Amino acid sequence: MPVEIRVPPLGESLVDAVVGQWLKGEGDTVSRGETVVELETDKVNLDVTAPEDGVLGRIDRQEGDVVKVGDVLGLVGDAGGSVASNGAQATVAPAPAAPVVTAPPPVAAAAPPAAEDADGSGRAAPAVRRLAEEYAVNVNLIPGTGPAGRVTREDVLAFAGSQASAPTAVAPTSPVPAPITPAVAATQVQTPAAATPRAADPREERVRMSRRRQTIANRLVEAQQTAAMLTTFNEIDMTAVMDLRKARKEAFTQRHGVGLGFMSFFTKACIGGLKAFPRVNGEIQGDEIVLKHYYDIGIAVGAEEGLVVPVLRDADRKSFAQIEQEIIDLAGKARNGKLAISDLTGGTFTITNGGIFGSLLSTPILNTPQVGILGMHTIQQRPVARNGEVVIRPMMYVALSYDHRIVDGQDAVQFLVRVKELIEDPTSLLLEG
Repeated sequence: MPVEIRVPPLGESLVDAVVGQWLKGEGDTVSRGETVVELETDKVNLDVTAPEDGVLGRIDRQEGDVVKVGDVLGLVGDAGGSVASNGAQATVAPAPAAPVVTAPPPVAAAAPPAAEDADGSGRAAPAVRRLAEEYAVNVNLIPGTGPAGRVTREDVLAFAGSQASAPTAVAPTSPVPAPITPAVAATQVQTPAAATPRAADPREERVRMSRRRQTIANRLVEAQQTAAMLTTFNEIDMTAVMDLRKARKEAFTQRHGVGLGFMSFFTKACIGGLKAFPRVNGEIQGDEIVLKHYYDIGIAVGAEEGLVVPVLRDADRKSFAQIEQEIIDLAGKARNGKLAISDLTGGTFTITNGGIFGSLLSTPILNTPQVGILGMHTIQQRPVARNGEVVIRPMMYVALSYDHRIVDGQDAVQFLVRVKELIEDPTSLLLEG
């Protein structure tokens, strides 16, 4: 008996996903628990596995299709049989006797496409239909080379290119030209330009925006449109932290099996600042301010499909070694696409380090509904005044973006000053963190 491959539960607040890459094709042998297709959600990618051993007999949803929890993605049939188009196991029946034809049936005109398929929804995925619209071609006229005759992205590009290069037929000249009305003249002028498909440019490449990238784009725009976002800056002398790391780094690594980085210092310093200025650790819900007396710190990590922000839970209760190890674990999961929904939800404040990419100064965008985000930047040797003398010190610019609706400028500036004080006197972090 065939077994349906269905969309599994997606996690908290997620109701739909986009079909990503099929790792198996129709007719391929699959094993129970083997990944057959990837789903893209707003936050993470999910692997959907084969429910039983057998053959992938049918693929119902193509790349780019939007699906909901419980939707059927395809069917797995027995290795010795095939799966019919209606999902039932196909059987071989005896061939019926040839009927006696007394008269040829009347020839009927070709039926127009069904209303529900007039836009090609039955022949192509949404992303492919959008591409066809960009090239001003009808999906129903394109020969499909995909499974069950479905139209693929390559089919659209090939068809559009052939249409653009096809010669235009010239109508014979009539001995007596028909009179041209203003309406006809407008049609003759505008129709050729509107009907000419845009030719594929070999210098361009079109890449489908992943669901996660779409969500990142929407969230960034939403943050700028809904929050009264403002950024304040300061600079930190990194001498004390760098000297401490140099003196303790080797012993720290030997004892804990992990390196002593800057992120643990800044995580502890931010927690100290959040304790002193709790509104920076708050959130707006309706007409109320929610002040959170716990510290789940989001650490921005660059991944292939875009920036993600896994969360360090109860970071105030963790040691430097625990923070460093957890950051390494979360970053690895992010780059390998193994983050769970629970890893990405519920943060109260975020830290992003553009300095590892060479950024000197930036204005980070809020990770809503949070109201504060700290931006770290590259360390540069710069001349500064110390005790009336100009000296060269390793300096870092830091930026705090905040929601001015609940965080006043005074609190934001003092928060950043507190972070600066704690980093420049790292021994004080033992008390604050």
